[in-house]
Amino acid sequence: MSEPTLTTLLAERAIYRNLVAVARGMDNRDWDGLKGLFMPNVTADLGTGELQGAEAIVALLRSFLDACGPTQHLLGNVLIDVKGDRASSRAYVSDMHLGSGASEGQTFCTLGDYHDEWQWVDGCWLLRHRCKHNRGHIGSFAVLGPGPEHWQA
Repeated sequence: MSEPTLTTLLAERAIYRNLVAVARGMDNRDWDGLKGLFMPNVTADLGTGELQGAEAIVALLRSFLDACGPTQHLLGNVLIDVKGDRASSRAYVSDMHLGSGASEGQTFCTLGDYHDEWQWVDGCWLLRHRCKHNRGHIGSFAVLGPGPEHWQA
């Protein structure tokens, strides 16, 4: 196995920071900041089917998180592979959702694995595709918002 170059190590660090920024963007409900981490033609499968574009991805996230109380998406066991101007990453995610309003005192947690594809664009690494593999959950779905069928922008 060859030693990584400084360029590769810097790319891995930048991608790791953006992985964390995506998680914090969801937790802080910073939807515009989140869109800034995505390529314009970003795609995702977060467990509800294939999504095309930043607006569709953010709309799905908002349909669940806007009505939810505080959340925390923790990442771990991160692996990043850089090949030129493209990269892939794998990161475990453990997310906690606290209820609000009628669901106060309830929780919903998932264990998952983010499989992400990244692209180097104009001096930064942007998310090109995300697939979340859900491994399990505990708690009440009532903590989450009603989902995409009922969401209003």
